[in-house]
Amino acid sequence: MAESSNIIFEDRFTVETVDKDGKKFDRVSRITAPSHNLNMFLTLDLANELYPLEVREMFTLAIARTLVPEELNTEEDEENEDGQGRSTKKRKRELWRSENMGLGEDYDYVMYGKIYKFDDSAQGDNQTTAYFSFGGLLMALRGSYRHLASVVVGENVYLLMRK
Repeated sequence: MAESSNIIFEDRFTVETVDKDGKKFDRVSRITAPSHNLNMFLTLDLANELYPLEVREMFTLAIARTLVPEELNTEEDEENEDGQGRSTKKRKRELWRSENMGLGEDYDYVMYGKIYKFDDSAQGDNQTTAYFSFGGLLMALRGSYRHLASVVVGENVYLLMRK
């Protein structure tokens, strides 16, 4: 797992199938891939023109809460004129427009989306599936509860991939 608390999941995967049930859309492929280290299984829709993947190709997948580097995402307490404390966050504004893309610089393919569902049924002991939506491109990540403990339904996340 990653050192940064911004990254809530990270592992290496190997593509097992591409469009196993046939091609549904011209520019989208659905891949399936088992992980190398954490015994997880991934089903992912991705824009195949932007990031093509072939069977037996390896890639790293990470899920992050933000692209802002950890050192810029720290909370500081300030005192106002009344002596009351308030918490502020130092954040770099609009990373996607700046020269420094934060965590996105280390990856080839980045999507922004939301965790919308957990399914604990019929997966066996300590198994769950987390479902994500990235603007209509879907992802299902299945495996042990403990590897998905930091994933929260309703949370916005970034998916980051590199070969």
